[in-house]
Order: sequence, then structure tokens, then C-alpha cells
Amino acid sequence: MIKKNTAILIFAACGIAYLLGMFCIPLMDIDAAQYASISREMLERKSYLQFFDLGKDYLDKPPMLFWLSGLSMKIFGIHDWAYRLPSFFFAWLAVYSTYRLALLFYKRDIALLSALVLASSQAMFLITHDVRTDTMLMGWVIFSIWQLAAWFQHKKWINFLLAFLGIAGGMMTKGPIALMVPVFALVPHFILRREWKQFFRWEYILGILIIAIALIPMSIGLYQQYDLHPGKLINGDPINSGLRFYYWTQSFGRYTGENHFKEMNDFTFLLQNMLWSFLPWIIFFLIGLLLDIIGVIQDKLKISNKQEWISTGGFIITYCILGRSQAQLPHYIFIVFPLAAIITAKFLYRLLFTHELKTWKKILSGFHFFIFSLLWIAVVILLVYPFASIPKYIGGIAALCLVIMFAIFFSEKVKLPHLLTISFFTIIGINSFLATAFYPALLPYQKGSAFADYINENNIDKNKVVMLSENIGHSFHFYSQHIYPSRSSNQIQIGDLVIARKDSLPILQQKFFHIQLIKQINSFGVTGLTLPFLNPATRSKELDPYVLVEIK
Repeated sequence: MIKKNTAILIFAACGIAYLLGMFCIPLMDIDAAQYASISREMLERKSYLQFFDLGKDYLDKPPMLFWLSGLSMKIFGIHDWAYRLPSFFFAWLAVYSTYRLALLFYKRDIALLSALVLASSQAMFLITHDVRTDTMLMGWVIFSIWQLAAWFQHKKWINFLLAFLGIAGGMMTKGPIALMVPVFALVPHFILRREWKQFFRWEYILGILIIAIALIPMSIGLYQQYDLHPGKLINGDPINSGLRFYYWTQSFGRYTGENHFKEMNDFTFLLQNMLWSFLPWIIFFLIGLLLDIIGVIQDKLKISNKQEWISTGGFIITYCILGRSQAQLPHYIFIVFPLAAIITAKFLYRLLFTHELKTWKKILSGFHFFIFSLLWIAVVILLVYPFASIPKYIGGIAALCLVIMFAIFFSEKVKLPHLLTISFFTIIGINSFLATAFYPALLPYQKGSAFADYINENNIDKNKVVMLSENIGHSFHFYSQHIYPSRSSNQIQIGDLVIARKDSLPILQQKFFHIQLIKQINSFGVTGLTLPFLNPATRSKELDPYVLVEIK
């Protein structure tokens, strides 16, 4: 049994680790810094239905993230933590909704374990500081699934209303996927329970009406910005209807080929990324998923009215749909991590709180102890070797944590099962070290935020600063609280302060007699770490020098 105080302690430790990431790690280009910049620009323009990115029409993500993060920044000021704050709360909404959904079908320990698994998954530590739309989307979707499941069980109208408002909120966060995932989760559940009448309920019409009403403000803004002005170019493609883009092209266009983006489209791509994003629970999840599938086959594709297939069916169908998309990114699968957490918790309960799987328990405990040891060793190396700016005692503390993990694993006084204890200790501890030491040492290599810090600290006139030919990153504009123009070499004038690649200076020197170097930033794409960059001996070859110069 998981004691209440133990669970509270683990949740609190996760929350502290989230907050460390929110306050200690600068926003990283591209997406998180871009969305923060758009939210700030929305406040500056006071344009709450039509959205712009550095002065240009923006049409990619729906507005919920911008609305809520903009509201937060209006209350607390233009800070990266204020931008992240609404997503922090939605992360906890996802955790609580996962607990309540699991509690509808399972005993309290499994429900609590589901919430603990989700809260301590690597993805949650990531998406509470590298904030995109997925944190809010996860919260809206699992909340709506919980409310729908509660409505089907208890037939309370408040659950019905909240469910469809949650779906509408998700659609205003990332489009129709927020409607599709609850459908994917509930359809196999009803089929396996042979509840055919659930497919033909008049209340669904009312639910669709609730969604349509909630989407009116967003739809008005799209119509005014695009449908009334057809032909605007977004990513080089003419847009004749903003409404069609959001409700069709952005989601279903990934299958028809209409969508502009063509990222990874390998069916196993999302699973490969789950190997790190669902740490430390990925092995338990895969085994639990397999056992669920085998179990339902053995039961001849039928479950009782006390069982659920929402979690397993919802995960499988959503994965298959996303896995066939022509455009995939690792965080797309995060939307169903709450369902994965329930699948994982069911297996962990059988493994650790019953005597069904004694042999598996020994094997999995030894395997994870080995893997966690390697993770701690890797973190110690990251804290000691790549960056001289990290005090050496930080690496020493991390090494001490490795010793503590050994002590926990072999101790007989641990209240939780040893495997759970070292899992929570490892994932929370490692992310705390990364947030407070590694990332702060890494982010000075991000040219956008680095130049913004320099300009702010030295009170440089921002109206004189221009970028040569390229946008150096949305973090530059956000942290400066200013939108800088990008100009060609022919548009540069005497008196300008120019940010440019160092190797492009000869172009300016051909035109101007004297150019004064003010600041150089050795840049690296911090979201794409490489071994040559992490090695101080070879790092210089990986860096791309940018300079701030004054045209005399």
C-alpha cells in the first residue's frame, strides 16, 4: 500500500523539480521561445483574436497557449517563468485527471500509482520548462476523457458539460486531435464491453453544440485574419481559409499531403523517442501493454462492465494514427502519456504489490538498477567534464547521489518497494541537476538569449540594432522585449548596430570603411547536442561565431 504522506512527498519533489526548470532554464529556440514571443507580441499589439509572429501573420497553432500565457505575463510581467506558469498548472491537471480516471475502475493504489508514474515521467520534467502546446493539450484531453468516463458511469450533467468544454479547450490548444483522442479511447472500450447503445446517444449532438459555441471566438479571429483576406502566404503557401487550415489541413492534411511540414514519418519514430521520454517507466509500460493485449485476446475480445479498455485502446489507436502521419515530432505522443501511465501502474502493482511475478521482479529490479547506475554516471560526467563554469562540487554531489541510490536499493528500511524508490530518486534527482547546473551552463551558447542578455545589461539602444539577413532566434526578441528587423546588406546604414555571422563581415567591410566589433557569441544549437560539442577539446569546431558590430 502506498501511504498518503509518501505520495505527497513524491509529488512535492516532482513539483520542485518542475519549478527548478521553470526558473533556472532560459527558453530554448525554436518552439518554446517562439510561442513566448508570440504571446508577448499579442499583449503589445492588444490583438487577442488575430496573431502575429515578429509582425507577420501567424497560422500554425490555435490560440489557447497564447491567451493563457499572455494573461499570466500581463499579471506577473514579461518573464519566462510567467509564460510557463499556465502549462505548469495544466501538468498538474493531467496528473490529477489521470488519478481520477484510474480511480473509476481500479483500487486506490493503482490510481495513485498512475498519477505518480505520469508526474515522474521524463516528458513531464521537459514540458514544464520547454513549454509548447503539448502540456496544455495533455491536461485538456485526459480531463475530458475522465469527465466522459464519469458521465457514462454516474450520468451527471456536470461531467458531461465539463467533458465537452475540455474537448473545446483542447481544440483551441492544438486542433481536432483533442476531439479524436477521447473518441479513440472510448470506442474500443464500448466495443469490448458490447455497449452498443453508447454509440447512439442524442446527448452527443448537444456536446458538439457546446464545442461549436466555445470555438466561436477563435473562429471569428481566423475568419477576419485569413478568410476575408485570401491568398496570404504562410510558409510559402497561399492560405485562402484560416478556418479550413485549423479544422482540416493542420491535422488531417498530415495524411492527405496538404500539410506544409514533412518531418519524420517512420511508424516506430514515436516509440523510439518514448525510450527516453517515458523514462524511468518505459520497460514496465511495454510489458504492461503486451499483457493487456494478450489478456483481452484470451478473453475473446470481451471485457466485463467493471473493466476498462480506455487506457490501452486509446493509446494503441492514437499511436497508430500519429505513427502514420507524414509529419511527426517526439512530443506528439505525449498527449496519451496519461493513458500509458495507467497501463504502467497496473503492471507495477502486479509486479510490486502482489506475489504473481516474483521472478520478473528480480530480473527487472536488477536491470533497472544497472540502467539507473549508468544514468547517474552519465550525469556526473556531464556536470564535471563539458563545462568549466559548473563548480566541481556539483559533480561530487551527483556522485554522492549514486552512492545513496546504492544504499536505498540494498536497505531494508525503505517504505516503498525498492524499485519504485530508486526510480523516483533517480529521475527527480537527475532532472534537478540538469535544471540547476547543466542547462544554465549550456544556454550561454544560444545566440538569441545571449545577445539579448548583453544588450539588456549594457543598456544598448535597441532601436539601432538590426539582424543581417536572418532571424537569430525568437529568444532574442522575447528576452529583449523588442522586435528587431532583419535587413539585407544593401539596407544596412551608418550608425546601425548589426548582428551577423562572423563570416559575413567581409560583405559589410566592402561597403563600409570602419566596423567596430562590440560582442562575439560562439553559437550552438542547444537542442541538438553532439559529442564533439560536449568535448571541450573539439567544441570550437562545432561553434558558429556571431558578432554584434557598429557601423561607423
